Amino acid sequence: MKSEYEWTRRNLIGIENLTPEEVTFILDTAVSFKKTMGRSVKKLPSLRGKVVANLFLEPSTRTRVAFEVAANRLSADVLTVSGSSSSITKGETLRDTAQNIEALKADMIVIRHSAPGSPLYLSQLVDIPVVNAGDGAHEHPTQALLDCFTLREKIGSLEGKKVAILGDILFSRVARSNIWALRKLGAHVTLVGPSTLVPGTFESMGAEVSHDLRSALTDADAVMLLRIQHERQSQMHFPSLGEYTSLFGLNRERTSWLKPEAVIMHPGPLNRGVEIDSDLADSSRSVILDQVTNGIAVRMAVLYLCASADEWQKREAVL
Repeated sequence: MKSEYEWTRRNLIGIENLTPEEVTFILDTAVSFKKTMGRSVKKLPSLRGKVVANLFLEPSTRTRVAFEVAANRLSADVLTVSGSSSSITKGETLRDTAQNIEALKADMIVIRHSAPGSPLYLSQLVDIPVVNAGDGAHEHPTQALLDCFTLREKIGSLEGKKVAILGDILFSRVARSNIWALRKLGAHVTLVGPSTLVPGTFESMGAEVSHDLRSALTDADAVMLLRIQHERQSQMHFPSLGEYTSLFGLNRERTSWLKPEAVIMHPGPLNRGVEIDSDLADSSRSVILDQVTNGIAVRMAVLYLCASADEWQKREAVL
């Protein structure tokens, strides 16, 4: 991978602190990796001899598997540690778990944790790169990157484009990372949903807040649906799922409010019949499975760049 731009970050903690140039560089690197996915021999030697530790202390299917596939495609050895099968259930601290993984000679940690700030905390404890795979309601940077990657594939440059994010914004790390990423790439972001889940405080991130679904969808180039995250809510923020669906669920009638070329996105897992009708999830407008596939290329880019920066910093330290 050659470029005039030089990547120097050994950790990916969030999107907020990245520059627009860094976001674009990751996406452009992912384009190169996606081209390799169509080859008969898909493996690259980029991380041969490296060990990537996936420390997933919250449930995950798409993100965990995509990181595993991405690391394997780069020829790394992969070990996955889940919360239920680790010594954390015996009282071991996150700090001790991470330092033991480093002592076992892992070269990189990918972490998902329910506590916001966990990846940053680990990055200050261990001397190997740390990649955030989702920390509480704080950030999910690789999901936002793959969403932007998919949007660039489907609707071109994001400069001036309008993206509506619909659903549980308050508890969503996906929403937060996407707001940062989309704004850095020049898109206009409208957050829409019940006022209890879409408070006006999000305007401080540069997004528009709306509780009028029709108005938000009418001129959108893409609508990104988010599920209701009951696991992060200590109380109901609306009367019932049925009432949420009746007011904010995406159905055929509401899809007709979108521009004909607008695409439908969802980071998964889907709650069919709640935030989206099942037939719309499977329709030609849906790019949901494209998002999943693109998650491999984007995570290959992130692993490759963070590992490369780590090697570069080690060489500089020796000289």
